[in-house]
Amino acid sequence: MFKTAIITLSDKGYEGKREDITGEKIKEYIEYGGRYKVTDYVLIPDDEKMLKDKLIELCDLNKVDLILTNGGTGFAKRDITPEATKQVISKEIPGISEYMRMKSSEITPKAILSRGVSGIRNNTIIINLPGSPKGAIENLGFIIDTLDHGIEILRGEATECATNLKK
Repeated sequence: MFKTAIITLSDKGYEGKREDITGEKIKEYIEYGGRYKVTDYVLIPDDEKMLKDKLIELCDLNKVDLILTNGGTGFAKRDITPEATKQVISKEIPGISEYMRMKSSEITPKAILSRGVSGIRNNTIIINLPGSPKGAIENLGFIIDTLDHGIEILRGEATECATNLKK
């Protein structure tokens, strides 16, 4: 079972002016197959320092396998999720975010405006998802089956990464 954290970034949600629908939908989706367990679920404002501190805590202290952020990946002044994420990761995983944008652009051309990033801190994968419930679940659906292997590699559980070729 993979320990998962969800961080929703929303000023209005944090102030109690909007319900966190996206975070709840992500939790339902990720736990459905039984491979992932949400152990941490937080709602914070669009605050760069607060997000950085929370990402570091979840990676270094709670040692979760996966962090899924939602919100803060657009063009608004307070959209800081990618910037905060880049400051805490040691390696980027550009393929995840590129693939999500590519697949999403088949649904809506506006998907190319997402600034979300993905990366690794210690043994934790961090992925920025869109703030809309529909966009977040669609994007997660594009990558979920591949995530298992990445987490297993970071845990030291993947023994063979290459495909055996028949001679």
